[in-house]
Amino acid sequence: MHPHVLQLDIQGTPQAWISLEQAVLHYATGSVAWEDGDLPLATLRGGFNVARGVQSRVEVAPIIALRGASKINLFDVVPSVTKTKLLRRDRHTCAYCAGVFQERDLQCEHVMPESRGGPWTWTNLVSACAVCNNRKAARTPEEAGMPLVYLPYVPSRFENFLLEGRNIRADVHEWLAKRLPKGSRLQ
Repeated sequence: MHPHVLQLDIQGTPQAWISLEQAVLHYATGSVAWEDGDLPLATLRGGFNVARGVQSRVEVAPIIALRGASKINLFDVVPSVTKTKLLRRDRHTCAYCAGVFQERDLQCEHVMPESRGGPWTWTNLVSACAVCNNRKAARTPEEAGMPLVYLPYVPSRFENFLLEGRNIRADVHEWLAKRLPKGSRLQ
């Protein structure tokens, strides 16, 4: 397992998952404004300072915020849609029959059919089992008489970082979960 550090902007908005090496570079250049996490993610050791007789070391926190302002407002950036993230957003639940399935038994289903111009977007995609997906076919839910049991939505930045499904530490998961919007399906 390769541990990753959650990089934030100075205001606490998630920016990216970065490697330990990238995080150390931020510590070395004085770019880290603040950090969070229960325990250090790792302690990296360097060379010896002859004058002081000590080895250099950097304790890397699992969450670091960098100084300076972001060049773009990441709340305006729509997270990319992947099948895995979509199924996690929908809690592996079919949008038509409300059955809960394994990932391999679900499909990405267009609410407005793709054949009729329905886009591959968060607000037009839901999870569906094969039976419901085939039954609905190239019709809208209304035309098929199959109302949605939940509405599709665009995940927030915080939800997106959880949906990516990385193996993250409990304290980082808890930090992100505390910042989920009210009514998030991930709570």
